[in-house]
Amino acid sequence: MWWSTLTLALREIRRNLLRSSLTMLGIIIGVASVITMVTIGNGTTAKISAQIESLGSNMLILRPGQRFVRGSRGAAKPLELADAQALRQELPAIAAASGYNNKALTVVYGNNNWTTSVSGIENDYLTVRNWSLAAGRTMSESEQRAGAPVCLMGETLRRELFGYQNPLGETIRLGKIACQVIGVLASKGQSAMGSDQDDVVLMPLRAHWRLISGSQAISHIYLSAHEAAGTAKAKRDMQLLMRERRHISPSDEDDFSIIDMKEIARTMTGTTEVMTSLLGAVAAVSLVVGGIGIMNIMLVSVTERTREIGIRLAIGALERDVQRQFLVEAVVLSSVGGVIGILLALTTSSFLAGLLKVPLILDGGIILLAFLFSALVGVVFGYFPARKAARLDPIEALRHE
Repeated sequence: MWWSTLTLALREIRRNLLRSSLTMLGIIIGVASVITMVTIGNGTTAKISAQIESLGSNMLILRPGQRFVRGSRGAAKPLELADAQALRQELPAIAAASGYNNKALTVVYGNNNWTTSVSGIENDYLTVRNWSLAAGRTMSESEQRAGAPVCLMGETLRRELFGYQNPLGETIRLGKIACQVIGVLASKGQSAMGSDQDDVVLMPLRAHWRLISGSQAISHIYLSAHEAAGTAKAKRDMQLLMRERRHISPSDEDDFSIIDMKEIARTMTGTTEVMTSLLGAVAAVSLVVGGIGIMNIMLVSVTERTREIGIRLAIGALERDVQRQFLVEAVVLSSVGGVIGILLALTTSSFLAGLLKVPLILDGGIILLAFLFSALVGVVFGYFPARKAARLDPIEALRHE
């Protein structure tokens, strides 16, 4: 019974192929839109998470300044290298800490020059950032203490200045300062904010003080919390210690701020997840529009086939047989549209993922849900036309021209 009903439904759909195709268009677009939006949204979320993770594991950033005086930021006491040493030595929750200074300079090698970020760091900075070397070595303790003019360069700067040449042992000029290249950093790519992490020169913090900044203040302290302790505990401990070191009374606010990269990651991924859900919901509206289109065409079909329905009822077909036939036609239309929509979504998602440079993360649950929803649309919007067909008076139907 069901097989013959399905055969009849497919025959009717094939007989009006162009109209059937146009009827399915709303379902196709709806299913493809939902799957594509969710897939690209998931890929974007994964990319942002990976970019933030590339900044460093359990990373915290301490910087001076938080007070506001009459709506403007008040002057804050700068950070000192001793602060980084105290945080590293006195707080069990802290795994590594490094002072940090930064200045944009033009770097020159031979006839090539490139403006980049020149940062003074301690070796713990590489630990905090999870940054390994592609070639060469890190700065030795003696070079750190003496402020030796040695440096590590990022992949972007290496490519711009040296091309295919090996930079190790070569001397580059940072502004007016000569510096020997002892290592090349492994590539990290873009950060979540869109900046190129590989466009950088790292040198000993004391060398940066002596040769570039001319001051022993540091702009930031980069820290990494132990996995077992977590960033929340490390942040609380840091706040207490820094308030003590900076002699802040209990009634005063902090004159420093602590950035927790995990909190930023949660905020950014949470935002993209909400946007993905919102876009998926908007796209799902087109499924409902497609369902209305199916109902409209099925009502037209009932009118066109009134005489055929009358003949079937006159020779003994039951109401439920007629209702089943029209309902199956509606479900087949929406289901075929759902399958085509899935194929279109896979193609579109793959293209957009490559274009936007995000990972292609297919969600089997969403694909199945979109297909089932498309079939449900056929049932819901096909029921009324099917019911109308089944309730036709055979005599009146036979008189229909």
